[in-house]
Amino acid sequence: MSDKNEEVYIMKEKIVLTLFIILATAAVIMFSRDSRLFSLIVPFAYAHCDTVDGPVVKAARKALETGNVNPALIWVQKKDEAEIKKAFEKTLAVRKLNLQAEELADMYFFETLVRVHRAGEGEPYTGVKPAGSEVEPGILAADKSIETGSIDILTKEISNQITMEIMERFNRVIEKKKHMNKSVQDGREFVKAYVEFIHYVEQIYPSTEVNGAHHVAPEHPMDTKKH
Repeated sequence: MSDKNEEVYIMKEKIVLTLFIILATAAVIMFSRDSRLFSLIVPFAYAHCDTVDGPVVKAARKALETGNVNPALIWVQKKDEAEIKKAFEKTLAVRKLNLQAEELADMYFFETLVRVHRAGEGEPYTGVKPAGSEVEPGILAADKSIETGSIDILTKEISNQITMEIMERFNRVIEKKKHMNKSVQDGREFVKAYVEFIHYVEQIYPSTEVNGAHHVAPEHPMDTKKH
C-alpha cells in the first residue's frame, strides 16, 4: 500500500470511528434520559447481584458476622425490612446449632436477601449463582472502580463524551459511599446510586469493545455491524 493510500485509509478509519462514537454517545444520552425508550431497546440486564461473589451476598455475610442486620437492610426497600429482619433472626438462631446448620441457615439468608433485592429492582429471581460465575467485564470494572476510588480502569477504552456520563454517576456513588454507614437510609442512597451506576455501565460497555476480544456484544439498536 502506497503512503498516499495508507493516509486515505487511516483517514477513513478515523471518520468511521468518530461517527461511531458520536452515534453511540447520542444513543446513550437519549436512552438514559427516557426510561420508556430505554426499556424498549435494552435486553434483560446482566446481573451480578445474584452471585455468591456479588455485593448483596457480601453484605449478608457481613451482617451475620457482626450480628448487625443493617448491612443487609440497605440492599432492600423500607417496605421489605420486616421480612429481612425476620429471616436474619431465624438465621442467627439456627446457625448456632452446628456447622451444617450454619451453612444451611446462611444460604437461606443469602437467598432471601437476593430474592427481595431483585424484586425491588423489578427483576426475576433465579437463585443464587455459585462463586466464580461469569460476570460481564463492564460490571467487574465498575465494581473495581468503586473499590479503589479510581474510574481509570473503567474509562480507559471509552470516548470522552461517554466518560462524562459515567463520571457523573461514579462521583455520586463515591459521595454516597462516604456516608453509607451513618444510617440505613444513607446506605440505601448509596445502593440507589450504585445500582444506577452499574446498570448504566452494563448497557454501554459492549459498545466499546470494537475488536470483540472479550465477548460478543448482544444484538440491539446500539450495535454496529462494521466499525
